[in-house]
Amino acid sequence: MSFEARIKELGLTIPQLPSPAFNYVPAVQTGNLIFASGQTPNIDGKLTMRGKLGREISLEQGQEGARLCLLNCLAEVRGLTGTLDTITRIVKLNGYVASAEGFTDQPRVINGASELLEQIFGDTGKHARAAIGVAELPFGAPVEIEMIVQVRS
Repeated sequence: MSFEARIKELGLTIPQLPSPAFNYVPAVQTGNLIFASGQTPNIDGKLTMRGKLGREISLEQGQEGARLCLLNCLAEVRGLTGTLDTITRIVKLNGYVASAEGFTDQPRVINGASELLEQIFGDTGKHARAAIGVAELPFGAPVEIEMIVQVRS
């Protein structure tokens, strides 16, 4: 089954390619690697949640936010390749979690995205990862994700 078909089977929608809010490009390809810029949990250009994990945002909300970030990153990849079926490996995922003091479940938040990658891509979706707690993210977003994928040459 193709990855595009698997996304439909899961009832997911890859959004339109988000427009950069500042001076950067959504994704860059060098050789067979694509570096997708960091994405926050936006739908149609609007941030869906604001706040910090462990205060305004629950763990479950943070995991949902991580999934939205991931879908936006996949839109960036598709914007360069035309299809997600060119992906041969999810190489690395970096997740940033706006954390209230004492919140230490950043890995569990980013698992929302990691688990979705495995649901879509199977073994191809298993990846290296960092889950980093930060004081603030752009516009008050609770989570941001960037990723590196390998595609067919």
